Amino acid sequence: MCGIVAAAARREVSEILLEGLRRLEYRGYDSAGMALIDNEQNLQLHKRQGKVAELEKAQALQPYFGCTGVAHTRWATHGEPSGANAHPHISGQRVALVHNGIIENHESLRRELSEQGYAFSSGTDTEVIVHLLHRQLADGHTLLQAMRATLLRLEGAYALAAVDVEHPDEVVAARQGSPLVIGVGIGENFLASDQMALRQVTDRFIYLEEGDLVKMSPATLQVYAADGSPVERAITSIDEAVEVVELGHFDHYMIKEIYEQPRALAATLKSGIGESFSDACFGAGAAAVFDRVQHVQIVACGTSYHAGLVARYWLEELAGVSCQVEVASEFRYRKRVQHEGTLLVAISQSGETADTLAALRNAAPDEFLGSLVISNVDNSSLVRECDLVFLTRAGAEIGVASTKAFTTQLLALLMLTALLGRRRAMSEEQLQGVVEALHQLPEYVQQALELDPAIQKLSEAFIPKRHALFLGRGIQYPVAMEGALKLKEISYIHAEAYPAGELKHGPLALVDDDMPVVAVAPNDELLEKLKSNLEEVRSRGGELFVFADRAAGFVNEPRVRVLSMPHCPEILKPIVYTVALQLLSYHVAVQKGTDVDKPRNLAKSVTVE
Repeated sequence: MCGIVAAAARREVSEILLEGLRRLEYRGYDSAGMALIDNEQNLQLHKRQGKVAELEKAQALQPYFGCTGVAHTRWATHGEPSGANAHPHISGQRVALVHNGIIENHESLRRELSEQGYAFSSGTDTEVIVHLLHRQLADGHTLLQAMRATLLRLEGAYALAAVDVEHPDEVVAARQGSPLVIGVGIGENFLASDQMALRQVTDRFIYLEEGDLVKMSPATLQVYAADGSPVERAITSIDEAVEVVELGHFDHYMIKEIYEQPRALAATLKSGIGESFSDACFGAGAAAVFDRVQHVQIVACGTSYHAGLVARYWLEELAGVSCQVEVASEFRYRKRVQHEGTLLVAISQSGETADTLAALRNAAPDEFLGSLVISNVDNSSLVRECDLVFLTRAGAEIGVASTKAFTTQLLALLMLTALLGRRRAMSEEQLQGVVEALHQLPEYVQQALELDPAIQKLSEAFIPKRHALFLGRGIQYPVAMEGALKLKEISYIHAEAYPAGELKHGPLALVDDDMPVVAVAPNDELLEKLKSNLEEVRSRGGELFVFADRAAGFVNEPRVRVLSMPHCPEILKPIVYTVALQLLSYHVAVQKGTDVDKPRNLAKSVTVE
């Protein structure tokens, strides 16, 4: 969600800025722009609605060059997607600014600035910031002083970067509630909202902390803490090679990432278990924390929230540890009563999810005995701020709809369950059974992927539909929720999930021959009850699509289409069945012609509230 790239160098940086934006396209956006200060100290600006490719065309037709500049991909919050609302925003042909986040008091600031003669050309909250900055510069302040004074007027969350023609070799930036990272070069410095944008120019990074303000030029770099004092922030060197993400023979990143799941799960398993299964895979000090855990509180958003809902069944049934799961945006705004000995678990693919990060930060000092993050991105804000960390090994995930990040989260949560369970409800024999099942997981997922042709055929029935209902019982209910989310995200079919036992309490009213019903039906202790629920659907003219264990006894018959799933250990079924539902959503979206990897209105990394 929104991407910032900035540069202060002795070389021309337009292509560096554009390449940075290309590397941030996975985050989701609707417009792009770039501002450069040229050799005559003029501000040169390109802004375009649509993809970065449109910005590249503008640069090719009318090239702008400079050694100092800022660039941005925008995901609309205030103001519709348009060229006028795209960043950077400028004021007085002097200062240009890019912004991630939301300024909550922008309306009152807009009125104030309008009364002082500032004309607004956009509907964004960001434009008030650049005019405030210009006003401070016009009063004779330096760019750093002007930014510091401007920040005092802002309420909300922001990551900012600005350039000024009167300070042509400087970039000044600040962060509060939205991530920023500095890329440290030799005779040049860079800035971005994500280190991925800068890996082509440096492998040395400074991760700015909350309230930090920075001034950088080709030769100098100074960070200031929230109180205005100069501060040293550690430089982190990233040694591993830049991961080159290419489609290969796949048509979309989403299907590529679905097929990468056996490898991603094997890599995550190796990092967690390896030669021995110990608490250390969750970080130094994990054993001391896990020894005291009596309760688990999970906070997450979207797909990660569904991972938490699955984990609740595992934690309570296998480990004997009570568990609460809550959407982070709700958790952070309510008064809470926590159990003694509660471990806070935050789940986020990006490690930058704004509401999840806020939930962690808003926790009282003595509310939890510790915090644990499960994330796919090292050095992200959540990773840096939690006590314990488990990094999944999914690799870069480009598709907005999470696939391999989700299943590796589930694997991490299952390993957490086993480690807590060995202290409470699980015998050594049960623990060994879990470990053995985990080692089989990549193979079972591979078996699910081999059902792809059959699932593609099944998906054809969904093309003319506008609605779908997903049903599951027990631990398969959150799996059904994830299946419904995937379908609505990328195919734009309205899809909802319900516990199958709730069918008679409302959803049955929706069932007719135009409402496909997808049922997740493993061969477990709830199977017979689920069969009764599904018969209620069929008897009312509904069309059933049953994802069933091969031993469950379902057969194809009129208005019932069965996909026979691999027979696998019970604890692995949520992961294995999820893969099949991912494939269903993908094929429906492809046949409907939607933008599979970048569905409308959605962003990969949700860094605003």
